[in-house]
Amino acid sequence: MSERIANAELAAKVMSADEAAEFVNHGDKVGMSGFTGAGYPKALPAAIAAKAKTAQGAGGEFKIDVFTGASTADAADGVLAEANAIGFRTPYNSDRTLRGQFNQGEAHYSDIHLSHLGQQVQQGFFGTMDVAIIECTKINEDGSLVPSSAVGNNVEYADAADRIILEVNSWQSLNLEGMHDIYAPEQLWDRTPIEINDVGDRIGETFQRIDLSKVVAVVETDDADRNTSFKEPDDVSKQIAANFLQFLEDEVAAGRLTYDNYIMQSGVGNVPNAVMAGLLDSKFENITAYTEVIQDGMLDLIDAGKMTMASATSFSLSPEYAEKMNEKADFYRQHIILRPQAISNHPEVIRRVGLIASNGLIEADIYGNVNSTNVSGTKVMNGIGGSGDFTRNAYISSFVTPSVAKDGAISCIVPFSSHIDHTEHDAMVFVTEYGYADLRGLSPRQRAEKMISVAHPDYRPLLREYVERANELGGHTPHDLATAFEFHTRLAQTGTMKK
Repeated sequence: MSERIANAELAAKVMSADEAAEFVNHGDKVGMSGFTGAGYPKALPAAIAAKAKTAQGAGGEFKIDVFTGASTADAADGVLAEANAIGFRTPYNSDRTLRGQFNQGEAHYSDIHLSHLGQQVQQGFFGTMDVAIIECTKINEDGSLVPSSAVGNNVEYADAADRIILEVNSWQSLNLEGMHDIYAPEQLWDRTPIEINDVGDRIGETFQRIDLSKVVAVVETDDADRNTSFKEPDDVSKQIAANFLQFLEDEVAAGRLTYDNYIMQSGVGNVPNAVMAGLLDSKFENITAYTEVIQDGMLDLIDAGKMTMASATSFSLSPEYAEKMNEKADFYRQHIILRPQAISNHPEVIRRVGLIASNGLIEADIYGNVNSTNVSGTKVMNGIGGSGDFTRNAYISSFVTPSVAKDGAISCIVPFSSHIDHTEHDAMVFVTEYGYADLRGLSPRQRAEKMISVAHPDYRPLLREYVERANELGGHTPHDLATAFEFHTRLAQTGTMKK
């Protein structure tokens, strides 16, 4: 037996990915590990894709329904999409090929809050889960798993599936052992409170227990996670970060926050990473995070002694920082906890710890409704992810965004969002490079004034023109429905939202 596979029963089931793929059939519902480019299976997706191409080449059909934690990588979603092997996908996707198939109606996608999916699978909302394919760092002597760089929905998929295939990835550091906190709420309707009162509280086990009788195959891999590099912060990102930090400073001045009690949640991307870079030189100390993913900036804050604890369900690191994590995992596990996403994104815990949420968007309208998912209302990008879980339950919910996209052709603040994921009831603060709009306690008409103040100067006259026209028509939330989507129709017709 290898160092990574210490259980004799499972060691006897080691085989190639091609052999293991024979346990996956056309029409199967397959739960895969993976969350934001980390912890996804590295070998099985390509083997399944090859099987699909063979079947299709012989005139047959081969498609599976794919469930994950969140996004994966080219080695998972990508190869399956290129083989036209996905019939249905949930809850989040970032693969370009698969996105095109969704928007052409060639594959089906269900956009689901990340905290909801595990329970829905367990309760049979989608039917029977046929196969769970889970990456782990190590199989212990008793058959329990040391999870890898993402936990996601692994617990729910392994519990619900008829068959389990394990990928043991030797690229993942053995020192990840002890970083995880695997806890599953009781089944309906016998649940008790989730006893996390502080970001650093541990309530579960450091390993995942599985039913060994379900395991049909074990595959050994040695492959890195996706590990996408972050761009160097540009001037716009730096200014957004500065404006967000000013908002935090103003909250301190108002007595609603202290310099040693900032609990953060951050979406993934270059702007959130720039915010964390700004925190390095700020007055804030003893920062903690209750969030979905650990990003480069959080490791910097931990290294600097600024962040004491970060709880998440996955990593989202650049290649350089992924190597740093592997080299120093024994240090970082003192400051990082990886939990199932049903816990990292659980509304009960989010509300209790009192975090400040910060997420990105596609567009927001003048009243504070947010579109996070569909370009011009119809073409899905990636999905809502966990932004709804945090926005609806945070102490303060904020959105950070450049004021324009596509070199100014698109305004990120519009008269009426073409698709709404987060309503005005949940969104509180919006930050652009032109400042921040604090919408708390304001009426719709007051909100419009604040939102226009942080829009790009090129679009402010057009937005004010719309508000004046809508106000003449009256109403508590004034809209001119005949022109409410004029920004979007003009973009479709001319390639820009500008007149």
